[in-house]
Amino acid sequence: MKRSKIYEFYIIRNKSHKRSASRRITGGHSAGFTLIELLMVIFVVTVLSGILMPALVRTRAASKSVMCKNKLRQWGLALYFYMDEHDGSIPRRGQGVQPISMIERPEDWFNCLSPYIGEKPYKELAASGCQPQPGDKSIFVCPSASSDSKLYFFPYAMNMYLSPWIRPENHKLSEIPCPEHLVFMADAPGPYSSTVPSKKEYSVAARHEDRANLVFLDGHIGNYSGEYLGCGAGDTGHRDVQWQTGSTGVNQSLVE
Repeated sequence: MKRSKIYEFYIIRNKSHKRSASRRITGGHSAGFTLIELLMVIFVVTVLSGILMPALVRTRAASKSVMCKNKLRQWGLALYFYMDEHDGSIPRRGQGVQPISMIERPEDWFNCLSPYIGEKPYKELAASGCQPQPGDKSIFVCPSASSDSKLYFFPYAMNMYLSPWIRPENHKLSEIPCPEHLVFMADAPGPYSSTVPSKKEYSVAARHEDRANLVFLDGHIGNYSGEYLGCGAGDTGHRDVQWQTGSTGVNQSLVE
């Protein structure tokens, strides 16, 4: 009997020591989260997401704008290679205020310039079923562009006033009074091969956080707000961003 009581005392004391050790390890609390703690974690995560997500979106948009500028810079280089081999002639702009439907003419910019930057003429891409689409890494496609066009997709387009088909001969660089201010190519809506700030659907597209990228005849790149350019409104007539060529002879009449 005496031995049994001693044994019971030993067991009780041993359990007490284990509970004390457990309390020391857990700080006197259970190891799981309480409802309040869980709600606090959810609240902190939500706040951090609200802070970080807009910054992430802006960073991605800025990255796409940089990639777009690099592609326009390549088109500017292609233009100079072309002019060097064609006595200063500037390629044809393609169609004007109409959505693009004619892609066979070799003189149009999208056919004659692309080989200079390692791409097939657009007409060959289309004939093989490989015409550029939104999201493609093609030199023809702006990373931020999207389109519901069911025919052809041109998220970059040439200045509508340059080398129009109503002009007997292409414009030449020597005929342009201010090539450093004259736009060669710009972000465009997609269904058109030429563009200009306008109220119409062929207007320059300010898709980089309400800004548009341009490449000028002298090869430099510009980034301007849609409001400054007149996207959706019409050419605002700024001296540093010109669209009408200022050349003599037959030229494209003023578009809305």
